[in-house]
Amino acid sequence: MRLRFAPSPTGALHIGGARTALFNWLLARGAGGRFVLRIEDTDRLRSTPENVEQILEALRWLELDWDEGPIFQSAREERHRAAVDELLATGRAYRNEATGDDVKAWKAEHGDDRGFRGDDQGHGAVRLRIPDDGDTVVNDLVVGEVRSPNRSLDDLVIARADGTPLYNLAVAVDDLDGRITHVIRGNDHLTNTAKQLLIIEALGQTPPRYGHLPLLHGPDGKKLSKRHGAASVQELRDAGYLPAAVRNYLALLGWGAGDDETILSTDELIERFDIAGVQRNPARFDETKLRWLNGRYMRALSTEELTAALERFYGREGLEPAAAISADKLQTLADFWPLAGFIFDGPSDDDAARKRWLDPAGRDILARLRDTLSEVPEPFDVQAVERALTTFVERSGLKPSAVYQPLRVALAGRAVSPGIFETVAVLGRAETLSRIDAVGG
Repeated sequence: MRLRFAPSPTGALHIGGARTALFNWLLARGAGGRFVLRIEDTDRLRSTPENVEQILEALRWLELDWDEGPIFQSAREERHRAAVDELLATGRAYRNEATGDDVKAWKAEHGDDRGFRGDDQGHGAVRLRIPDDGDTVVNDLVVGEVRSPNRSLDDLVIARADGTPLYNLAVAVDDLDGRITHVIRGNDHLTNTAKQLLIIEALGQTPPRYGHLPLLHGPDGKKLSKRHGAASVQELRDAGYLPAAVRNYLALLGWGAGDDETILSTDELIERFDIAGVQRNPARFDETKLRWLNGRYMRALSTEELTAALERFYGREGLEPAAAISADKLQTLADFWPLAGFIFDGPSDDDAARKRWLDPAGRDILARLRDTLSEVPEPFDVQAVERALTTFVERSGLKPSAVYQPLRVALAGRAVSPGIFETVAVLGRAETLSRIDAVGG
């Protein structure tokens, strides 16, 4: 089995494109086949080196490795021209100067349901001859049988008058030369498939099998776009998602494992993924569900693994103590700094929290807490801090929140932080007392 992912480098890799790449990769890995990366860069204005690098970077981040490529379509123009020449030589294509208006006039005479048929004028654009009888049939692995009556298809323009091959010709030739056995791509390409089949047939070759994936929609049922949140792989990366969680979630968009299992490792996906399980209806990308799933993956990491991921994400070292006490509250890597950044940057400035908890009564509690914490014996660790603070609460007769919230606001600058015992222990005695002093405790 030989599969390919063939993005156009006209921008960042869209989430829908990433799912297409993933499905091809899973099929190739599951069958012991080959995964080919082809860059369809024939749009010379928009296909920039920067956009190519964005795609490669996104695939690397997703950990979708390729066996061959990247193959650049633009570098194969001579091969595409040779295929056009072959079709001209065999009479399966011809040159014609018909314009859009000429095509409209021809259809006005012959019927709007008829595909344009031209004469060989010896010059002009190159058109593929389409037979008048029969149907071009796509036996799609996802959609099922799709028939296109040949009489309704225009003779297909496969090259410009200057000889430049066009998209459908280039794709068909590249798939043949690449010995691609299965073309798995988005449903928006389905209209091109009959055209590519006709080109392949005219070249006397055997086509690959085709499967067209349902498009991705947002939670509101509309085509996925930036208004739904993240729309590209880079945006997911920058939002702090883990590659393994993204692979897991994308695999479940439009495909089912045959049971209710939601969390599937990449090895399990490779073993279980089957194109027959892909659904026909559009799938809905819901970032809220992705956050939940990513949180599950985050909590499954060891402290060492979480620390390494956080340090890569933030480009900082020394995060392990704070990572250890924050793990159970994180859904993404990006959640860490808003939660625990005060440990490194000092307290934030939540005015509402200060007014609520650092009134005279709160500062009086802090003054008493300062005395208690200053007397905690070494080692000044979580267990020692918890014993001291728990005893203080019991003896004061106050509710725990009346004690812990003023302390939390003094240390973090706001009313949310990792566990208060763990926070005090990580800050250490000197820094904890200093922050209490700074608010007048």
